[in-house]
Amino acid sequence: MQISSTLIQGQIPPEVSRVTSALSGAGYEAWVVGGCVRDLLLKRTPKDWDVTTNANPETIQGLFENTFYTNEFGTVGVVNDEVGDETLKVIEVTPYRTEGAYSDARRPDHVEFSQDIKEDLKRRDFTINAIAFNPASGELLDLYEGQKDLELGLIRAVGNARERFQEDALRIMRAVRLAAELGFAIEPETELAMGECAAQLGKISKERIRDEFVRIINSPQPMKALYLAQTLGILGYIAPEIEKGIGVDQNQAHSFDVFEHNMRALQHAADKRWPFIVRLSALFHDIGKPKARRWSEEKHDWTFHGHEVIGARMTKKALEELKFSRETIDTVTNLVRWHMFFSDPDKVTLSAVRRIVRNVSPDHIWDLVNLRICDRIGTGRPKEQPFRLRKYQAMIEQALRDPISVGMLAINGKRLMDVTHEKPGPRLGWMLHALLEEVLEDPSKNTADYMEQRAQELAAMKDADLRALGEEGKEKKEEFEEAEVKDIHKKYFVD
Repeated sequence: MQISSTLIQGQIPPEVSRVTSALSGAGYEAWVVGGCVRDLLLKRTPKDWDVTTNANPETIQGLFENTFYTNEFGTVGVVNDEVGDETLKVIEVTPYRTEGAYSDARRPDHVEFSQDIKEDLKRRDFTINAIAFNPASGELLDLYEGQKDLELGLIRAVGNARERFQEDALRIMRAVRLAAELGFAIEPETELAMGECAAQLGKISKERIRDEFVRIINSPQPMKALYLAQTLGILGYIAPEIEKGIGVDQNQAHSFDVFEHNMRALQHAADKRWPFIVRLSALFHDIGKPKARRWSEEKHDWTFHGHEVIGARMTKKALEELKFSRETIDTVTNLVRWHMFFSDPDKVTLSAVRRIVRNVSPDHIWDLVNLRICDRIGTGRPKEQPFRLRKYQAMIEQALRDPISVGMLAINGKRLMDVTHEKPGPRLGWMLHALLEEVLEDPSKNTADYMEQRAQELAAMKDADLRALGEEGKEKKEEFEEAEVKDIHKKYFVD
């Protein structure tokens, strides 16, 4: 893969060029390096921008108005306040450096600043992340054939793979994540070293592991990545509960064991590009099955009664261990708890559907439906939305719609009594339904001024005439409700 340096130059945003130009203008080297160069070579949009230089941190800070130290290893954040793009708000600038021993398998015990970019590139994780571009000279520096690995679709460690992973065990997770994000394979020696060093992940903070795990789940190929993680002995350091489904056969409705079923449910969510909450819920939705599994002599098959309740507890514990936010923990746990909501729509009542909506909240009811779709696809059944599920979706939409009632009016019973001097009784109800009919025919009439003026006219009517108008209003309300429900059923092809 040989890319024109002019092409790369043209893709560097002005906010980054401003930083590299200031450094080179002051007599220092400045290279764009790492993931952003890799992404440019792959014609992807970089998620962040890193610059490396032979200037020391104090010099870097002196060249820019708004900076801050981002860590204890010399990285300076150069802030661009007036930029809308979040990826360009902070450009990280790091001096060339060499590193000492990694006694905690995560960070070097000490660093030394260098004047040679070759020394800096030597310490980087993978060849595809060890490519640097100098905007001032147009030079593309690729000491470890990273461009070749990009062309081959390979993730290969820089130098000795085992040494790289012993230095920083989080690189093991990063390799899995990059494979999922880029669709790459892992070079055999690198993959072997990942398995050999997997135990080092026990020294890494759960927050760091969670961050890589989130990116894996959000990638296009999370199932492939997690299978790799399990094969290499990595998955147990992320969420060991997931592995307990390996080899746990299910009943005749399922083609796969619990582990593969959960994986396939997750992958379907990724294929549909559904949000993170649905993906994470799909991965965890059946983890309670191994504990709930019982053999039924009556059915001559396995049963899993209450697995959603057990799974919700297990999910909560796993996500707490990974230090997820309380909002994420509560939402995913709730979706796992109620993912078996689906029942025969010919028997279920609208009130039961409303209870499910309350259980997971209107904000997440469609996430629950999508989770159920993932669950179905994970069984090996090809059809995503059979009639029964479409019927249930129609009932959910019916339950969610705003009910047609006098509560929609711009006037209430108390105000009506104030305006008309009517006393509590049936005449108030007739008036409200008469007003509702007018609003259903012409929504523009639903204003306080019109309602009050029209209420005074209605108050002057005799009981029989007012009652007739009120009854007409009730009939109109029922007609509108019937039409709305019919439209919903038509939308889901369940007429």
